[in-house]
Amino acid sequence: MSMDKIFGIAGTALNAQLTRMNSTASNLANAGTVATNEQDAFRAKRPVFKALMSEEMTNPGAAYQGGVKVDRMSDDTAPPRRVSDPTNPLADKDGYVYQSNVSEVTEMVEMMAAARSYQNNVEVINTARQLMMRTLDISKA
Repeated sequence: MSMDKIFGIAGTALNAQLTRMNSTASNLANAGTVATNEQDAFRAKRPVFKALMSEEMTNPGAAYQGGVKVDRMSDDTAPPRRVSDPTNPLADKDGYVYQSNVSEVTEMVEMMAAARSYQNNVEVINTARQLMMRTLDISKA
């Protein structure tokens, strides 16, 4: 495997994990939002990754077979919480509001897992770079 493929595959992973961290940040930012009805309540977003297993699956944004791409964003299927809050201006006729389905604990776990995966791929890039530099040093001698 050539060095550019190593950097490219690790780069696709960095991009995917950055998307995962961005969606986590968005979910945490919307954790406290409320809505008048269940349909308008914020639902946590989750990136769905797809492995680039064949040349046909690649594209200019994810050009390396063996890498990963964000296939789509999907909504978390957990239902929003219905909470009695008759003083809230968004409360329905029965005094209920619908909170987002974001779980702060789940989001923190997602963020830590994404950060760990991101760090691992940075290490792949650093190790490949160091090996390339050592190879160049050998050729100078």
